[in-house]
Amino acid sequence: MINPRFEKEAFKKDVEQNVKQLFRKTVDEASQQELYQAVSYVVKDAIIDDWIATQKQYEKDDPKIVYYMSMEFLLGRALGNNLINMTAYKEVKEALEEMGLNLNELEDQEPDPALGNGGLGRLAACFLDSLASLGYAAYGCGIRYRYGMFKQKIKDGYQEERPDNWLKNGNPFELRRPEYAKEVRFGGNIRVEYDDKTGDIRFKQENYESVLAVPYDYPIVGYDNHIVNTLRIWDAEPIVDFQLDSFDRGDYHKAVEQQNLAKTIVEVLYPNDNHYAGKELRLKQQYFFVSASLQAALTKYKKHHDDIHKLPEKMTIQMNDTHPTVAVAELMRLLLDEEGLGWDEAWEITSKTCAYTNHTIMSEALEKWPIDLFSRLLPRVYQIIQEIDRRFVAQIREMYPGNEEKVAKMQILRDGQVKMAHLAIVAGYSVNGVARLHTEILKKQELRDFYEMMPQKFNNKTNGITQRRFLMHGNPLLADWVTDKLGTKDWITDLSLMSGLKKWVDDEEALKEFMSIKYENKVRLAKYIKEHNGIEVDPRSIFDVQVKRLHEYKRQLLNILHVMYLYNEIKEHPEISFYPRTFIFGAKASAGYIRAKQIIKLINSVADVVNNDRSINGKLKVVFIEDYRVSNAEIIFAAADVSEQISTASKEASGTGNMKFMLNGAPTLGTMDGANVEIVEEVGAENAFIFGLSSDEVINYENNGGYNPMDIYNSDADIRRVVNQLVDGTYSQGDKEMYRDLYNSLLTAQGGSKADTYFILKDFRSYADTQKKVEEAYRDKDRWAKMALLNTASCGKFSSDRTIQEYVDDIWHLDKVTVEV
Repeated sequence: MINPRFEKEAFKKDVEQNVKQLFRKTVDEASQQELYQAVSYVVKDAIIDDWIATQKQYEKDDPKIVYYMSMEFLLGRALGNNLINMTAYKEVKEALEEMGLNLNELEDQEPDPALGNGGLGRLAACFLDSLASLGYAAYGCGIRYRYGMFKQKIKDGYQEERPDNWLKNGNPFELRRPEYAKEVRFGGNIRVEYDDKTGDIRFKQENYESVLAVPYDYPIVGYDNHIVNTLRIWDAEPIVDFQLDSFDRGDYHKAVEQQNLAKTIVEVLYPNDNHYAGKELRLKQQYFFVSASLQAALTKYKKHHDDIHKLPEKMTIQMNDTHPTVAVAELMRLLLDEEGLGWDEAWEITSKTCAYTNHTIMSEALEKWPIDLFSRLLPRVYQIIQEIDRRFVAQIREMYPGNEEKVAKMQILRDGQVKMAHLAIVAGYSVNGVARLHTEILKKQELRDFYEMMPQKFNNKTNGITQRRFLMHGNPLLADWVTDKLGTKDWITDLSLMSGLKKWVDDEEALKEFMSIKYENKVRLAKYIKEHNGIEVDPRSIFDVQVKRLHEYKRQLLNILHVMYLYNEIKEHPEISFYPRTFIFGAKASAGYIRAKQIIKLINSVADVVNNDRSINGKLKVVFIEDYRVSNAEIIFAAADVSEQISTASKEASGTGNMKFMLNGAPTLGTMDGANVEIVEEVGAENAFIFGLSSDEVINYENNGGYNPMDIYNSDADIRRVVNQLVDGTYSQGDKEMYRDLYNSLLTAQGGSKADTYFILKDFRSYADTQKKVEEAYRDKDRWAKMALLNTASCGKFSSDRTIQEYVDDIWHLDKVTVEV
């Protein structure tokens, strides 16, 4: 049933009214941004009706709630997605057309919320969508960053970081909730109080600085079920806005210091932490949102429940990677110091409430804090971690008498550091990896000692994505075609039904339609590239795409070195048959990650040379899409022919971009890493292009001192030529030093790290040979169409709905809720 607000005439009237009230204008006079705001507020009004109904239902049913703690929520634009989930997109589009307005153009007025960066944050957003769509009570908990990470500009081929002022025009979908504000304290000292009569000990924090955490609630709309959950993102405000007495004394800095502290905490996502001040700010951010979220969660629980001991029956905390794992000690602090529980009672509750998702195999990414910083900034929390560690070490020694090597490997406090992953594993009742291979590597390699000691905690939950954003919204042509061919819309909430498309794999007409949709999407992306990059690309060429965070283990360097290799081949042998190829990159590099930024420069330098060489007749084009984010990702996934998932085997925990490409009919070109393993299982090895070392082979090399890349450099003339081109000025206008560091990283050991740490040269030949197989397969139009369709038809496992249901069944044990309106 259509919400009465989306009945055409009522909707148009509401939009006109909003334009008038918000901007004192008529629809004809309003700007596109003003019209976007006016439409969004109409949609928000309808959402709020369901939001209130959901909260009332939750109060009545008293379901168990999951609090999903994450430093990132990469939501993407809200207007279109909310309309899709409210099943009102078509009606609103038509109503706006009758007013002479274009919904797509209005959607383009909405900035992507700058609340995340990579797969970790996008996964969190998919999970919230699935929780609401499946009818489970959930809060996302994070930070309302003013500027997020950064807006990426490419200038002279270099990445430049600009502030991403996404809140410049306000955020029509959020609600400020000052009534739920919480105080968060940093620093100071701990005073111990003894009660002689009762023998109780109390710990009081003194001389601290504090900020007010003020929540902004953001609606998470479930698909066609009237459920609206909440993403609660915390802003920081000063407890005292302005200290007039300090100002009057001439101490101007003191007068606004609380304001400055509050402003700094929520300014940016992942401040550069290669210096002490950056580390301190990151820890402050983590504690800030965790403490505020837990205080609010306990307040909510106590409003309806008398017995704090039953907390795990009504609440579970999922820590999304190591960033929020200070939640363990903070929950202990609240139970001990605020609720007055004894240690054993508090530990019993905490260890049944906290669960931990590990997102990385790479030990350097498992967060560790210097003890001096941690203990100074969070003195009481540090005391609690000391006690957790003392008790855990006693357990290790009891289980492994005399084995101090075990203690050294597993301690939470060791080598002057607080090891946050260890804290999460010790306290959490569940520890999960995010793809089957990743979980096995955790159990056998990185976290082996913990797995051997507490195997019952470990489990796998292979990641997923939401088909509602990445097919329905991102690729409406294909979504309509799928509905037509399946004869049902039920795939929108049950992606396993996509397997029904397999019956069309031998239908010539269906394959033609499928590839025609792909072509339309390639034309759309080509138009975007022309507008944003000024580069003409041919939609009939192979669109070979690698879009993701820029990190060395993801091996964008391997990809661009191969482009250099192809360019050499075309130049040397202009007579050879070569199917035109467009290589598309999109990635942000962390501000302090120098080598990653060099790789971006190299990609753009190669693009400058290749794209301006008329002698190759457009056979090769290279495009770097600036400021990769959810909104342009949707356009890219729909248009890709080839999905580059080429991480060094054993390094990628899961990947979710690989699933979005698969959903949109792009075969995988990749290593057997992360979720690629399971993708290949679902679609069949003959419908993917797999190359390179296996994870076992990589781990074996690593355990035995690596390999010698000079052997390959000396024996393979093509590889030697490409590597030399990094330092012979070919792509740097004669500057032979510009890419010297990249050259050295491939060939020589540096600063304690081995040469070619990510096995780029080792896998190069296998990669190049497999790329030839891609071209060969693409030339056979029937074969390619079948491969592409089979990828879409085999993607059912990779819905975040399936992942969330597994979390619910195995970890959270939530109650389903139905909202009747």
